[in-house]
Amino acid sequence: MQIAYFDCIAGASGDMILGALVDAGLSMDLLQTQLAALQLDELRVASQRVVKHGFSATRVEVQVADDVPARCLPDIEKVVMQSTLAPSIKERAVEIFRRIGSVEAAIHNVPLEQVHLHELGGVDTIVDVVGTLIGLDALGVNQVVVSPLPLGRGWVQGAHGKIPLPAPATLGLLTDVPIVGSPLEAELVTPTAAALLSTLAVSFGPIPAMTLRRVGYGAGTLELPIPNLLRVLIGEASDVLRATTETLAMLETSIDDMNPEFYEYLVESLLDAGALDVFLTHVQMKKGRPGNIVHVLCRPDDASRLTHILFAESTTLGVRQSLVTRHCLPRSTEPVETPYGIVRVKVALWDNGKTRIKPEYEDCRRLAEQHDVPLREVYRAAEIAAQHLVR
Repeated sequence: MQIAYFDCIAGASGDMILGALVDAGLSMDLLQTQLAALQLDELRVASQRVVKHGFSATRVEVQVADDVPARCLPDIEKVVMQSTLAPSIKERAVEIFRRIGSVEAAIHNVPLEQVHLHELGGVDTIVDVVGTLIGLDALGVNQVVVSPLPLGRGWVQGAHGKIPLPAPATLGLLTDVPIVGSPLEAELVTPTAAALLSTLAVSFGPIPAMTLRRVGYGAGTLELPIPNLLRVLIGEASDVLRATTETLAMLETSIDDMNPEFYEYLVESLLDAGALDVFLTHVQMKKGRPGNIVHVLCRPDDASRLTHILFAESTTLGVRQSLVTRHCLPRSTEPVETPYGIVRVKVALWDNGKTRIKPEYEDCRRLAEQHDVPLREVYRAAEIAAQHLVR
């Protein structure tokens, strides 16, 4: 499985995404040929090498004789659906434009079919969206992962006047997406990029495990104090990435002044409130004090509530939060019959159909106490009873 990781160093725009794919190996001849299926007059896509703060990158420009100031969503859908593009590309492109249209309709309080896409209705936006889909398909990408997106402040000129940054359309399209503020006063993430990345990404977070095959840099048009680049890393997923991949939050806090008796209650409170896992790491802290780091793994939506519990139930004065990627093996729970009674066994799929089994501890403990036998005997009996589940 091929993974594309979009590392949004300075944000993202549609042309930066397309430029990164071209830089990673997407053929300009193939791109031009495929885009011709849109049947737009005098459409041409050009690329050039540029240097941003010493980094060589590819900039893609759309050249077209297009004097349409704005398009309604049905007009854009018509352009896409009447093309001779592959059905999968047409369907995904329409999905992306419908997301853009829905957000714009909500912002302007008009029906979806009547919303006029001004900045987003031009041929360049259509090319950015369709071209990105063509590029991912041509490069054999099966899965897209994206870094958290940096958002700048300031103002940008729109069809209705000045628009505050981040643009309302961008924010609407990034609901439930990890974002981070930037000190730069510039439009770092455009609505087109927000629509593409939020629709295509299976997760957001750090670079996933892969065997790296290609790297591409796409250049933006703005001149910034930092390299205005978007980087794409393309590689083959390791076996672990055939498992379910999800982005989670990790909360951490270091404590060296709390009554040890309070840790049990703290851990139970966090687990009861939705933490996926809680564990402690013993550390040596400043002034030679022994302490603990409390690690809390949770879903991003639960991070705020769990942070409140850390402040309320511990002596900490600060909590660190970061995003992590978790890979989970597909698993099921099966009951097996042992000489001591029924034991539930977790069955996980691994390595091209192989399985691994693990008896449920609480079931084994209950039966060991009930029959007054060693826990390991019940555990071993469950493993033997589950052998028919092993491949």
